[in-house]
Amino acid sequence: MNILTKLLGYEKQRQRLLKKAPEGPLRDYLAEPLPDKNCPISQTPLLALDFETTGLNPKVDHILSAGYLDVEDNEIVLGTSHHAIVDTDGALKEENVVIHQITDDHKAQGQSLEETVSDLLKALRGKVMLVHFAHIERSFLNDACLKLYGMAPVYPIIDTFMLAKRRMDMKSAGYDPSELRLSNLRKTANLPHYNAHNALTDALATAELLFVEVAMMSHKQSPPLKNLLL
Repeated sequence: MNILTKLLGYEKQRQRLLKKAPEGPLRDYLAEPLPDKNCPISQTPLLALDFETTGLNPKVDHILSAGYLDVEDNEIVLGTSHHAIVDTDGALKEENVVIHQITDDHKAQGQSLEETVSDLLKALRGKVMLVHFAHIERSFLNDACLKLYGMAPVYPIIDTFMLAKRRMDMKSAGYDPSELRLSNLRKTANLPHYNAHNALTDALATAELLFVEVAMMSHKQSPPLKNLLL
C-alpha cells in the first residue's frame, strides 16, 4: 500500500485516480466502487489471482501466465475460472520452462500483455484481490499498467501469506519461513496436494487456503474485510 492510499483510503484513492485515468480498461476498472472495508469477508466479492513470471523483478522479468477465479458468498465459483498464457518478449530460459512447463511454442500462441491485463482488470472490477505473497502480483500488475496506461490502479489486497505469518508470529514457538509457502500451509491444513506453478491451480489453492485461515480467526461471526487486508 502506498502512502496516498494509507492517507486517503482505497475508495478515495480510487476516486482520485479515476479523474486522471485514460479511457479504456483501467478507467473502467476504477469506475467501479470498491467493497466496503466493514463488509463481512463472507459477503465480500474476491478475485483469487496468481501470476507465473520469468523472475521476481518486474523491471526485467515478464508475466508468463495469469490465472484467476471468483470467490462469492463464501464459495469458489469454478465457472469463472480463467487461464491465459502471455506472449512475452524474448525467448524463455530453460529454468522457466522446467518450472512452469510453458514453452516458447506455448508462449507464441498466447495473448498479448495488453489483452491479458485488460481481461484481468475487467474481472477485478468491484472486487478484492486475493493472492499468496502479494509482492509478485502487485508489482507486476502495477508495472504492466504503467507501461500500458501510464498509471497504476489502486486495489485492496488479501494476502494469505501475510494472514498465515501474522497468525504464526503470535505463537511463542518459532517457525521455519518455508512453512509459509502455499504448498506447505495447505499440507499443514490437510488440504489436497496440487501441482505448483500453474497460475489457475495456484489461484484455486489460494482461495481454498483463505477459508482455512478465516476459520482459524477468533470470530464468532465472519470477520470484516478490514481485518484481512494488507
